[in-house]
Amino acid sequence: MNFKKISFGVFVGLISGSLLGVFLKFIQNITNINVYVLLLNVDFLPLIGKVSWPEWIEFSFHLLISCILGVTFIFLIKKTNCSIKMIWLLSFALTLPTVLLYFPLSYLALKDVPELLNFNAIFIWTLGHLLYAISLPAIYFLGKKRMSSL
Repeated sequence: MNFKKISFGVFVGLISGSLLGVFLKFIQNITNINVYVLLLNVDFLPLIGKVSWPEWIEFSFHLLISCILGVTFIFLIKKTNCSIKMIWLLSFALTLPTVLLYFPLSYLALKDVPELLNFNAIFIWTLGHLLYAISLPAIYFLGKKRMSSL
């Protein structure tokens, strides 16, 4: 995998992760359900959880994970020479575990996050990650047209 493909994967991850973050923050602001807090929360992690990070650093942690997913997404597309249908399925397959992370993140959090079985929060979290799953291939296809050498 060359630098151009890695950079493209980082780009796809940054845009998709930003869309997810903006969506969850917007929904949190109108519903008062702390799904954005849950997305950024690292308080249960050893070492870094003991620090009270500013929001932009916590968001950077989220974007780092999203960039790793973006690079993985591009790597798997290029490695397997996926069809368009398989690219969409790959996106959903990579995103499904992030939907399920709601449960351990909610359970382990020390901050005020939604309860483990808050069905409204689960729905919002799932909807946000569905947006993420749709944005990965959408951004890939838009970017691929602009970077025809990929």
